[in-house]
Amino acid sequence: MPRWLWILLASSLAALLWATTRDDYAPPAMREGAAVRCVPPEGNVDIRVPLQTPASPAMPPFRLADHEVTPLAGFAIEARVLAREDYRFDRNAAISPTDLALGWGRMAREEFYEPLRISQSGRWYFYRWGSEGPPLPLDEIIASSANMHMIPADAGVAEALSRVRPGQTVRLRGWLVEVRGADGWTWRSSLSREDSGNGGCEVVYVCALASY
Repeated sequence: MPRWLWILLASSLAALLWATTRDDYAPPAMREGAAVRCVPPEGNVDIRVPLQTPASPAMPPFRLADHEVTPLAGFAIEARVLAREDYRFDRNAAISPTDLALGWGRMAREEFYEPLRISQSGRWYFYRWGSEGPPLPLDEIIASSANMHMIPADAGVAEALSRVRPGQTVRLRGWLVEVRGADGWTWRSSLSREDSGNGGCEVVYVCALASY
C-alpha cells in the first residue's frame, strides 16, 4: 500500500477516535440529542459579579432526551474554580456530570479562599475554617461563591468541562434552567447569588466554556 494511503487511513482513524472520545465526555441524555441550538446570552461579564439577564425567546423550552428544559434567565460568569466534583450514578448525572464550586469577587483571590477547607459531596458545596475564623464575613462568602450544576449543551462544551481543574479561572455563558423529567423529577436553578442551603445552587445549561 502506498505510504500516502497509510497516512490518510491513519489520519481518518485518529479523527474518528477523537470524535468518539469527545462524545464520551457528554452525559447520557445529551448523547441522545437536544433539539435546540444553544444561544449564549448577551452582555458584558464583570469579574466582580455574575451576569444574570431575563429569559429570552431565543431560548424557548426544549427537550433533552426524556427531560423538558425551561430557561429561566441568561447567565454568564468569570470565576475561580474552588473545587469540582464529578457524578456518575445519581439521578442528576443523566444530564449533569459535573458540579463546579465557583468564587468571584474576593472569593476569587487565593488569600481569601485558601484558608477555607472546601469540599463537595452529594451535589453540595461545603467550606470550613479553623480557630482563626473565616477569612471573610460569612454573608460575603455566601454571596460570592456557589456550587453550580453544569449541563453541557454539546460535546465540545462537555470536553472543555472535563479539562477544568481547581485553581483555574473559568468563563462561561449559558442559561439558568429548570429541568423536568418524564418521571416527575424536577431540578430548578436558584435565581439569586445570595441564598444558600437546599435550592441555593445554580443549574446551568452551558453554551460556551473556557478555562485558563
